[in-house]
Amino acid sequence: MRAGSVGAETRGGQPGPSPCSSLLFLPSPPNPSAPGSEASEPAVGGRAAAAGRGGGLRSPSRKRRAHRPPRDQCVRALDPAMWGLLLALAAFAPAVEVDLGAPSTSVLGLATTKAPVPTPRSSPAQPSAGKEKGTSEQHVRIRVIKKKKIVTKKRKKLTHPRPPVTARPSVTTSPTGTLDLTEKQEPDCPPLGLESLRVSDNQLYASSSQSFGLGPHRGRLNIQSGLEDGDLFDGAWCAEQQDAEPWLQVDAGHLTRFSGIITQGRNSIWRYDWVTSYKVQFSNDSQTWWGSKNRSSGMDAVFPANSDPETPVLNLLPEPQVARFIRLLPQTWLQGGASCLRAEILACPVSDPNGPFPEVPVLGSSDSLDFRHHDYKAMRKLMKQVNEQCPNITRIYSIGRSHQGLKLYVMEMSDQPGEHELGEPEVRYVAGMHGNEALGRELLLLLMQFLCREFLRGDPRVTRLLTETRIHLLPSMNPDGYETAFRRGSELVGWAEGRWNHQGIDLNHNFADLNTPLWEAEDEGLVPDTVPNHHLPLPAYYTLPNATVAPETWAVIKWMQRIPFVLSANLHGGELVVSYPFDMTRTPWAARELTPTPDEAVFRWLSTVYAGTNRAMQDPDRRPCHSHDFSLYGSIINGADWHTVPGSMNDFSYLHTNCFEVTVELSCDKFPHENELPQEWENNKDALLTYLEQVRMGIAGVVRDKDTELGIADAVISVDGINHDVTTAWGGDYWRLLTPGDYMVTASAEGYHTVTRSCRVTFEEGPVPCNFRLTKTPKQRLRELLAAGAKVPPDLRRRLERLRGQKN
Repeated sequence: MRAGSVGAETRGGQPGPSPCSSLLFLPSPPNPSAPGSEASEPAVGGRAAAAGRGGGLRSPSRKRRAHRPPRDQCVRALDPAMWGLLLALAAFAPAVEVDLGAPSTSVLGLATTKAPVPTPRSSPAQPSAGKEKGTSEQHVRIRVIKKKKIVTKKRKKLTHPRPPVTARPSVTTSPTGTLDLTEKQEPDCPPLGLESLRVSDNQLYASSSQSFGLGPHRGRLNIQSGLEDGDLFDGAWCAEQQDAEPWLQVDAGHLTRFSGIITQGRNSIWRYDWVTSYKVQFSNDSQTWWGSKNRSSGMDAVFPANSDPETPVLNLLPEPQVARFIRLLPQTWLQGGASCLRAEILACPVSDPNGPFPEVPVLGSSDSLDFRHHDYKAMRKLMKQVNEQCPNITRIYSIGRSHQGLKLYVMEMSDQPGEHELGEPEVRYVAGMHGNEALGRELLLLLMQFLCREFLRGDPRVTRLLTETRIHLLPSMNPDGYETAFRRGSELVGWAEGRWNHQGIDLNHNFADLNTPLWEAEDEGLVPDTVPNHHLPLPAYYTLPNATVAPETWAVIKWMQRIPFVLSANLHGGELVVSYPFDMTRTPWAARELTPTPDEAVFRWLSTVYAGTNRAMQDPDRRPCHSHDFSLYGSIINGADWHTVPGSMNDFSYLHTNCFEVTVELSCDKFPHENELPQEWENNKDALLTYLEQVRMGIAGVVRDKDTELGIADAVISVDGINHDVTTAWGGDYWRLLTPGDYMVTASAEGYHTVTRSCRVTFEEGPVPCNFRLTKTPKQRLRELLAAGAKVPPDLRRRLERLRGQKN
């Protein structure tokens, strides 16, 4: 109902006031059922109590309003004493609001509390337009319609979040139990850095902790626990059970504009713990604190938190607060559980003129590149721009489509794009296998921009790289998963949403398991005489029509078979480490076990090169991301010794092709905020370039026919002491990655005599030339002559006759 028409009503069957009482310029209680009233905002269980629902107020009928007495008649009915009383009440009404919050009696005789009407934010003490001009029906109707329009605009804004940081409506709980939606639903401040570790452990404090492994330093968004509860790496901050007023405190280190909080529950495979509501306080000295206030009531705001352990929940503050310290004070948590949470703080730096460092350092890069997250359309547009800027060294092609039909685009960069040059190795970077691990995708988009720009500038390092190497960049192997993660936003996507493709397949477990047949053949002594130690074929079950193989996986397999890749890196996120094959443990069902390849020395070299030139991995003061301190091992690890991964792309690439591939875990934060991309680029730029240059390590050459000087395709290159061979490309060229040392290398091909020679690999840059010329066997010559329809030479005929005689 509309305000201003209370005087024409009856309440609980009692007669209402005289019609002349509408001339009193007093604010009327808000009708909870009025469409535009403040009390009509939705609550937890639905709308506020509406008229006609057990004691609500009814709107006056048109007939009743039609018989209203004339205004001058009511005026004449008032004596002078009454006029004085009315004037006094009118003057006092704006201050006391005529006890609008007092309880009234419903039809059932129950006490009901009316929601307080908040005063306008711009001028709290100023009376409303209705108080100034009277409460005639015409004026009230116009005011309610305008208010309804405003509410409609608010709701429209709430239903259209803006990527890349999407926000659910931020809700605060008033003392009366109603919920107030804040006006601004899109966070305008980036994360403070709890998840990305820019906030150090000594900036986190708590009222208490159940153990060291559940201390405040573990209260970081998306932090993962170890396998055992009670160790040093649990998955949240948890207060002691007897702590009646728990709190988690973050010291920003300087004045900061806090605008929101994101929370999760405890990450654990054994327990369920999460906070369901909390308050927020601020301080400049950690001694004097003030709280975040509810706009409508002025009381401390109580923010709704989590309903499960993993889903991030965002709450924006009703009003951003400038302070140095922020505290989260859990109010309620899961029954039977503990007060446990993980959090990220949304905050903007503020310059403190009185501080020792007035200007807050800003993360940045000296390279003028496009530092932002790109969805599918933006990625395609950026790649096209790079191609148009550097058409002579770039080519865009697609290797297939995702389950939802998005193309898997590749950027090729070389001085002769589109063709394999004899003696020029092929290298690839693959990112976005897990759609929610977005940093690798952006690093490859930045890398292609950087290579194009520096080549145009004549940078000698980049020029040599592009003239001596053919580089292929696949920024998004799982575009469907990325689009899911992108819509949720960098801070709200959580740990797993978007990881899988649209079919729910983890692409890093979807490649054919070639490890098992190889190891079984080795146990039976069949390798390499009967079963080869390289280029193992796809198992029959893997090629069946009903095999669970994702289209993205098939696209990459055919890509591998089509191009003779030598070196690759698979870019992931969520840790800071480089892992190398084998990824699958040799012992069946073992969770982890050191399982090296025959090229253990080469893989350790490649891993160390990337880790050693990555700024974040080499930071001596960095803390572990989750539950493993890989810095103790130089930030490299054998994949199976970390955790077993059957069907990984690394193992498949090594056993099915010539390509040596490692996995690079780029950052603790899988989906870092845009403002962190410049720093992440600086952390990885030199490592990305240096790793590409390692394709020159080892030996390279061409295997030719001695008579024709033509290259021999599929010739096998074997190195004594290493039970893994490689083969030549269609032009006869090959590349064999080796660490410095002396090697005996053998080249063999069907129909040719085997040739062995010594090759020395030095520490000098560039592959050592190691060419071979093979001579055909007599049997092969005969085959070729007979196939060509020619006569057999007399000397060859006599030789064959002698061989037959000896055999008989």
